[in-house]
Amino acid sequence: MPRYFFHVTHERRELDLEGAELPDEHTAWNEATVRAGQILKGLDGKLTPDREWRMEVVDESRNTLYVLRIKAEKRK
Repeated sequence: MPRYFFHVTHERRELDLEGAELPDEHTAWNEATVRAGQILKGLDGKLTPDREWRMEVVDESRNTLYVLRIKAEKRK
């Protein structure tokens, strides 16, 4: 079964060195959305304007498959 990695960048880049064995890219996408939701919930007010939160889903060959981005922007 292929392995997928979920790297997160917020205040610093955190590499997922363990990854997860999942059957396919579609399942990796679903896993990314679940993980992203859990992580964002845990930020508890630490997402600030003009700072991007990002998750990259990467396959075993280190190819980026998906990128999830959230950026808070203050409107004038």
